[in-house]
Amino acid sequence: MSFQVTVQPSERVYAVEADETLLAAAIREGIGLPYGCKDGACGSCKCRLLEGQVQLGPHQPKALSEEERAQGLILTCCARPQSDVVLEARTVPGAGQFPVLKLPSRVISITRPTADVAVLRLQLPANQNFQFHAGQYVEFILRDGSRRSYSMANAPSHLGTPAAIELHIRHMPGGKFTDHVFGAMKEKDILRMEGPFGSFFLREDSARPIVLLASGTGFAPIKAMLEHIQAKGLRRPIHLYWGCRSKADLYLDDWAHQTAATMGAQLRYIPVLSEPKPEDGWTGRTGFVHQAVMADLPDLSGHEIYACGAPAMVNAAQADFVARCGLPEDAFYADAFTSEADKQNPV
Repeated sequence: MSFQVTVQPSERVYAVEADETLLAAAIREGIGLPYGCKDGACGSCKCRLLEGQVQLGPHQPKALSEEERAQGLILTCCARPQSDVVLEARTVPGAGQFPVLKLPSRVISITRPTADVAVLRLQLPANQNFQFHAGQYVEFILRDGSRRSYSMANAPSHLGTPAAIELHIRHMPGGKFTDHVFGAMKEKDILRMEGPFGSFFLREDSARPIVLLASGTGFAPIKAMLEHIQAKGLRRPIHLYWGCRSKADLYLDDWAHQTAATMGAQLRYIPVLSEPKPEDGWTGRTGFVHQAVMADLPDLSGHEIYACGAPAMVNAAQADFVARCGLPEDAFYADAFTSEADKQNPV
């Protein structure tokens, strides 16, 4: 038995089998529902159930609280339909988005701007027209069938010759994929990947000023968005906030400063350190990066936010910006990085 899912306000419609989740069917049908971990751990796939009934499977309380469930919110990654369903998911794009492809990629280069961050450039096959929005991500398919997701850090206009995507990968000791990247991976290795995925990309039908908010390697898709903005000649005012622990973690700080200098008054770059070291000699902003945004921009009612990084940062930013700074709920776009370790930790 199958049911029909209608997504508002995009009016996308797709079919879902009774034994599969709303999210799995959406991915299969190319519907861009938001998601992160796909395991009920991060809350990125949270949507509002407007009509119909679903059975909600196991999930972590931090991803969906009882209060949120009472308000009609569900996690599409663990919700199975019991009837036809209408969802509210305001970040879902309309029809005509880029197709999801499975394709090989070849390692062109591996550089390490810091001890625990690698920048990979992966050559795309010339016989496949891989298209994506700046801000989207790909999934690597490992030998055992497991997957790891990473955002592309360059815009489609910045693929270079030969065409290659750029990825920023932080080493997670014990991580199946990152241990390989920082250990055995070498140039000319072949990786299998699938994409593009995700609804985290710039909405160009808006004239609102933009706040780009990143923590750690969440800077990757933010960099891609900035390249896209420059390539398209968009003139919306931009504030870029990048939060890291110490100065060394700002692994592309020079690039950000140079981009701000190139874009002039259009772009203001504010790096924020939460744990600066004495040897950093840091005289810039400190504390939580989203609180720096609130201090500078106490009224966000006319802005759009694009946030990427640790789930704790993304969730705190969304809650505080809406509750305390007047940000409309549908003006917050996010991609929370949820590691395999995060999925195992229910706190």
